[in-house]
Amino acid sequence: MAYDKALEQRIDGLIAAWIGIEKKKMFGGICYQAGGNICFGIWQEYLIIRCGQEAAPLQLQREHVRPFDVTGRPMRGWLMVAAQGYAAEPDVTGWLCMGYDFARTMPEK
Repeated sequence: MAYDKALEQRIDGLIAAWIGIEKKKMFGGICYQAGGNICFGIWQEYLIIRCGQEAAPLQLQREHVRPFDVTGRPMRGWLMVAAQGYAAEPDVTGWLCMGYDFARTMPEK
């Protein structure tokens, strides 16, 4: 299944002014990178967020959120957010900021 192109357009509009963001096709979807580090992306209809291992347990308690697992081996510190979890603009913006902020804490590649 291809990734959600409408979500891609929505994200592109929300982050148009953000500095240092690049897009790459990965995981059968698309990922956005800051400083060479993945911060968020899209896989099928899911919004993928990289939040780090410390923040993940708390975020996984939220509705419509589960570990990022497309191979049978969950990636620690990564989340999959179902469409209901990012339907409202403040929600999607909050998720994107979380991923972007985390990626900016890592050394540039």
